Amino acid sequence: MREALDAVRRWRSDGKAVALATVVATRRSAPRPLGSKLAVSESGDLAGSVSGGCVESDVAAQASEVLSSGRPRLVSYGIADEDAWEVGLPCGGEIDVFLERVEDELPDPEAPQVAFTVVEGNRVGEHWVSPDGVTRTGLLELEGERVFAEILGPPPLLLIFGAVDLADELCRAAGGLGWRTVVTDARARFATRERIPSAGEVFVAWPEEVLERFRPDDRTAVVALTHEERWDVPALAGALASDAFYVGAIGSRRTQERRRERLVEEGVPAEQLERLCGPAGLDVGAATPAETALSILAEILAVRAGREGGRLGASGERIHA
Repeated sequence: MREALDAVRRWRSDGKAVALATVVATRRSAPRPLGSKLAVSESGDLAGSVSGGCVESDVAAQASEVLSSGRPRLVSYGIADEDAWEVGLPCGGEIDVFLERVEDELPDPEAPQVAFTVVEGNRVGEHWVSPDGVTRTGLLELEGERVFAEILGPPPLLLIFGAVDLADELCRAAGGLGWRTVVTDARARFATRERIPSAGEVFVAWPEEVLERFRPDDRTAVVALTHEERWDVPALAGALASDAFYVGAIGSRRTQERRRERLVEEGVPAEQLERLCGPAGLDVGAATPAETALSILAEILAVRAGREGGRLGASGERIHA
């Protein structure tokens, strides 16, 4: 989404007319989630995606017509057949795409708010924002009109305790997903930009201060990479008591048992302790720091989506969460 929005702002600053396509509804195995966007400039530049390449060419053609007419439109794409392979979805899903010419300033995608767009009805193309109003992105009916409500807000935060080599690899991988990353350590000689160049922010402080400053919420994943009880016990106890959607810690099974005993001694309730993922990561046979980072990040994504993290071929769930 951000790639398309950044392109819209850049092209408009260059004086170009721009159309924006947004996925407002999906059915079955849709290739991109709700809110995915494709920006199309008057000179034919493309940024972003609504289907991973399946229908982008037709969306671009539709966008050109929207730019010419100035009238927004709602377009549906379904299963491709032999006569329409280029404008269908071979995956078997269906998507509805809303196209409009961008005339006004776009809402800040990192500001916690809900952006509403009328996609069908008498006020097609009308926009407004609200601090709240819905609990999930999707279509709703308002006064006889179909309205797309998109929940905006900052990207997920990966909060890492322990400025070790694995921390830098985790930041590198999470940064590729567009996540914010913070690495913290009480040891100033470890927590440096030179040691952790991939981190969005490097912070020298004890866990209690870090948790007070960043206040993990339901967009936050916390990972402890230390093997020192002075740091990982207060870090994990505070994270488990927060709204962080993921709390994990590396270490051997023996280390995990000892750490859990210490957390119980610190008064961490059993229901909170059940949330601790340790050893952190999926069993993919990781050996190097980069492979271990991939394993941990994969588990974080699985937990966020409510998945078990097994093989897709053995799962009956939708491929795209």
